[in-house]
Amino acid sequence: MWLGFWASIATVILCIFIIPAGLLSRTGNLAFSLSKLWAYTMLAISFVRTEIKNKDKIRQGTSYIIISNHQSLYDIISLVTTLGIQFRWIIKKEILKVPIFGYGLYASRNIFIDRSNTSSAIESINRGFNRLPAGVSVMVFAEGTRSPDGKIHEFKKGGFVTAVRRKIPILPVTVNGSRRILPKKSLAMKPGNIQIVVGDPIDVTGYTIDTVQDLIDKTRQEIIKNFDPDYTGEKPAT
Repeated sequence: MWLGFWASIATVILCIFIIPAGLLSRTGNLAFSLSKLWAYTMLAISFVRTEIKNKDKIRQGTSYIIISNHQSLYDIISLVTTLGIQFRWIIKKEILKVPIFGYGLYASRNIFIDRSNTSSAIESINRGFNRLPAGVSVMVFAEGTRSPDGKIHEFKKGGFVTAVRRKIPILPVTVNGSRRILPKKSLAMKPGNIQIVVGDPIDVTGYTIDTVQDLIDKTRQEIIKNFDPDYTGEKPAT
């Protein structure tokens, strides 16, 4: 009830500014920047702290396909507030039906896809990229949904196919600790810490549609390498 109340208040207030910003801007950058205020608000009222490692691996002004594991709804707000770059989400089209919030995401130039149709999803991603300004990245939860058991599951092809076709480098990102705060299918939120670990960017030069699975496997291994299912953010007792 606490989270729902403040989330509703923050959504209504900020969308008053985000929607016009999205409609009036050709880039959506201002709307995305304003959306960070919503994310910071949710972190504050949840008593959740974030940290990021290896942020220096991100080159400002470079467009990436950002690939992340997906443990919790808190992945979204922790990524928005820590990466420090402009990016847009690839989101299931059903979110468009959420009053105010869905339109705010659309106005910010996010990309909506039909997850039940792979071909349609890839076409939607390509159209979405055509709307983006230079230097803006796209975020993909390659598992397609939140992990039900905390493990990193198999990745879907959509974002990787786009990366290969458009020659956009992959930025692997690992989220640790968010499942402890709010696991899938749970309403019991716990205060805690979330860690974002940036992996080594992956050059897609040399990959083709026929070898895209190799790119998927390499990216997944980079994310798993930095995955710590026991992360709490608390220093061990001495």
